[in-house]
Amino acid sequence: MTVTTRQGRVDKGAAAPERRSRGRPPLRSDDETRMVIFDAARREFAASGFAATSMDDVARRAGVSTKTLYRLVSGKQALFEGMVADRMDRFISGVRLRACDGSNIKGALREACLACAELILDGEVIALQRLILADSDKFPDIAESFYKSAMRRTVTTLANWLRTQQERGLIALREIDPEAAAGMLLGMVVFAPQRAVLFGREAPPDRAELERRAEACATLFLEGCAVQR
Repeated sequence: MTVTTRQGRVDKGAAAPERRSRGRPPLRSDDETRMVIFDAARREFAASGFAATSMDDVARRAGVSTKTLYRLVSGKQALFEGMVADRMDRFISGVRLRACDGSNIKGALREACLACAELILDGEVIALQRLILADSDKFPDIAESFYKSAMRRTVTTLANWLRTQQERGLIALREIDPEAAAGMLLGMVVFAPQRAVLFGREAPPDRAELERRAEACATLFLEGCAVQR
């Protein structure tokens, strides 16, 4: 392409500068657009279910072209998997389970339980679980994806926290694997309220109730994992 410079010289190898209309916002990066798409997918899947949701529906809700959507996400299965992974990435990066300095292991465990309970009983996550329960027979891959990307990662995050506390001598899991212990603890914290919300159509517990439940579960758990002095 031939471009004339300000000095009047002609540079045949230079690219023409991109023209942008005045007042138009800067273009989003692909990563930013992908986040917009995942947010739209969450809402569309929650509203319509996996089977009834189309890529066109998601593109329309996200305000992007179908061409852009398929350039960034290969298909509906990949869209679902990416959406779940994005939700978990934000949880893991945004909710850092506080390491305990040894002065208040019960308080630190209560916070860890509360953080995990708030994720599992979050409205978006509950909507995803209902979607999976409704469509898993027709689309078993989405159930497997949710289990690996969300449920297992939540357990692993808490297991890593428990492992750290054990290495510091603050708890004694004895012969119990940290992954198994984390699963037991999460079950104690969220199993009953989760089932009440999913199958009993009850409202999720408010934060005050979750705090009380996390406190009680931390107390019971630590009584079984106390370090023998």
